[in-house]
Amino acid sequence: MTNAPPAHFASTYAEARQRFLAAATSRGLAIASHVHPQARGANGEELAIDVACMGPAEARSALVLISGTHGAEGFCGSGAQVGLLHDERFIAAAAATGVRVILLHALNPYGFSHLRRTNEDNIDLNRNFRDFAAPRQANAAYADVHGFMVPTAWPPDAATLAQLQDYVARHGLPALQAAVTGGQCEYPDGLFYGGVRPAWSNVVLRQLLRAEASRCRSLGWIDFHTGLGPRGHGEKILAGGNLADLARAKGWWGPDVTSFVDGSSTSAPLTGVNFNAVYDECPQAEYAGIALEYGTLPVLEVLDALRADQWLANAPDASAAMRVTIKRRIRDAFYQDADDWKVMVYDQALACTLAALQALGRATGVPAP
Repeated sequence: MTNAPPAHFASTYAEARQRFLAAATSRGLAIASHVHPQARGANGEELAIDVACMGPAEARSALVLISGTHGAEGFCGSGAQVGLLHDERFIAAAAATGVRVILLHALNPYGFSHLRRTNEDNIDLNRNFRDFAAPRQANAAYADVHGFMVPTAWPPDAATLAQLQDYVARHGLPALQAAVTGGQCEYPDGLFYGGVRPAWSNVVLRQLLRAEASRCRSLGWIDFHTGLGPRGHGEKILAGGNLADLARAKGWWGPDVTSFVDGSSTSAPLTGVNFNAVYDECPQAEYAGIALEYGTLPVLEVLDALRADQWLANAPDASAAMRVTIKRRIRDAFYQDADDWKVMVYDQALACTLAALQALGRATGVPAP
């Protein structure tokens, strides 16, 4: 098995899925494939959330590794997962600690295949894990920016560009980022839409946690993301909602863990994030989680690519040439198809995964080598 990181990254969802299944099969792992009941891929292929598990089923400690929460970001997480399955250091550490490792490949297979950050219903899965029975609180800040962030024409006209520039001049870029990315449930044709009910992927993830982790005393979580921060740097952003979670995560992964809880992260405060499923389904577990967020392009370039892609989703009559151009921009915004970037991604993914196994081993009295 090759340990060269670039070899484990794929160029399409279908290729990524094949590589993941082949790597898991080569390790003799049990695989469960949750096939999407309706949606198909960009080339008509089957879409699925594939789950491979290693380690004792009765383990009281588990580590969940997730790729593709944000569709097109799945190239990164899939490459990391496939690389880990080819890496004897990871395999040995997992075996030594007796931790149950759950590799969830492509939480949002539709977005992965179609080069969208969102799913088949334009839902951002990392804004969908919310209490839909509770009264809905509108995101007034997003309402202020929706008109110029999702224009009716692409490229935007001069008036739309002027509105955006005026907003940034008056409020600042961080305020724009917070308004756009925080999550909203009022504009189904807009950006960072959280939906009005649990998405299919939400339901599958919750089922998985109940089946695999509801007995665990200790639970670790690494969710691979891209699109924020300096190119190739993996920011360890707390996947949790309180200061106790932050302290525990810093104990596992080091003092450079950041959080929107205390304002130290490049991420704005978010609502409906997928780690809420852990609180709901595994309340018995001592939990530590991070979103490992790798930088690609400057934030304004990423936002502009997302604006273009949302316009495209709202414009079914767009030309084939425009579609190709916009999809290329989305791919570049969330996946750097360059060997140096892939090496940086994998090295940090391995280090964070080994650190999580060490912490879980300490929690159960079986430290990793």
